[in-house]
Amino acid sequence: MSETGLRDSSLHRHLPDRLEGRGARLVKSWESLLLAVAIAIFVANSFASPYFLNAWSLSDATFNFTEKAMIAFAMAMLIIAGEIDLSVAGIVALASTAMGAAAQFEVGVPVLILVGLGTGLLCGAFNGILVTGMGLPSIVVTIGTMSLFRGISYIVLGDQAYRGYPAGFSWFGQGYVFWVISFELVLFAILALIYYVVLHRTSFGRTVYAIGNNPTGALFSGIRVARVKFVLFLLTGLMSGVAAICLTSRLGSTRPSIATAWELEVVTMVVLGGINILGGSGTIPGVVIAAFVMGLVTFGLGLLNVPGIVMSIFIGALLIGVIALPRLWTLWRQR
Repeated sequence: MSETGLRDSSLHRHLPDRLEGRGARLVKSWESLLLAVAIAIFVANSFASPYFLNAWSLSDATFNFTEKAMIAFAMAMLIIAGEIDLSVAGIVALASTAMGAAAQFEVGVPVLILVGLGTGLLCGAFNGILVTGMGLPSIVVTIGTMSLFRGISYIVLGDQAYRGYPAGFSWFGQGYVFWVISFELVLFAILALIYYVVLHRTSFGRTVYAIGNNPTGALFSGIRVARVKFVLFLLTGLMSGVAAICLTSRLGSTRPSIATAWELEVVTMVVLGGINILGGSGTIPGVVIAAFVMGLVTFGLGLLNVPGIVMSIFIGALLIGVIALPRLWTLWRQR
């Protein structure tokens, strides 16, 4: 056979092998496993309850995860960079309280939106200054601010509640863009696309991965590590403000107990999505699929009248299991 024939034959053999390797990696990826789990849960729910496959029931199911997933996108980037923010639920409570206080002065909807977003940004900036400016551990700082932010809400409201929001404000949490497609679901999809592009298609995203894998090396390579982390804390605070707007709009009132224990669910969603809790790896598509998995599970349990405390137990066990699974897998392979 001529040299040209050998070269052509080698090319035809190599190309399918490469494609087969990519396909195998895709099938074996964590996202593919999560997608299979989501499909299995969807099928199980359809058999468990005759009301599950109703279009409006499925639409209602999205409210179980969209608001938390908005925070999870920013939290994912923060954890990839080696930090964490456990104060997100407290930020939601404080932002909602600030909007409720503003609503008592009969301000318009645009002002309420600015108050919610501004409160979230200020809380994120406060966390970022303490962590990046003073060098304090983020887990300790945000545990403290978690109590601080919610404590302020309790001081302001006590056992009372803020009501009297403008009529147009309810659309953000209760409005539908088309048929059963809610505004929250559309916003969730838009934010998922934005965060996917930022993390996986920009130099800023590559910087986040570099910091999470080796912060010292990133610093010596010219990356402004503190500035990047501060921006990530700002994003987490901003997304908490967005979630506060949607949640407050959907409920129509503000209580200091709003969004209780959301920090656990957000972190579980992020880790279940394949984000390494130690930083350095993970994807936004994984977080999106994990959001659907958790939403389907909680909605299915709700249709079966499972008590809320059982759902909390499940979420806690899921978080421990997802974190422990890679370690157990490594130990098994070593043995």
